[in-house]
Amino acid sequence: MFKKIIPVGLTARAALEVRKIMATKNIPAEYGLRVGIRGGGCGGVALIIGFDKQKPTDITYLLEGINIHVDKKHTMYLIGKEVDFYEGADARGFMFADQQKVVDPANS
Repeated sequence: MFKKIIPVGLTARAALEVRKIMATKNIPAEYGLRVGIRGGGCGGVALIIGFDKQKPTDITYLLEGINIHVDKKHTMYLIGKEVDFYEGADARGFMFADQQKVVDPANS
């Protein structure tokens, strides 16, 4: 059931930065990018990313050559999101955005 779901995307910019971090910070090869949530309840949830090993409750898939790990319980919060990387004069870092939907006019 969960094998074909890709809940969160990864832009080429984000993938490039993830690969740089993995190489320069000596992240072990068996680790992948963990995308998930923290919190809940009245305060809502915060979306988080980090490096981690695959766990038995994960959906794991490959994007841009990077293993992405998402706990199955977190998928409903992440579907339609995309990890991007922003670098500007005012800030630098990863951010979450809504995935861009491509509309085919022939099927509208």
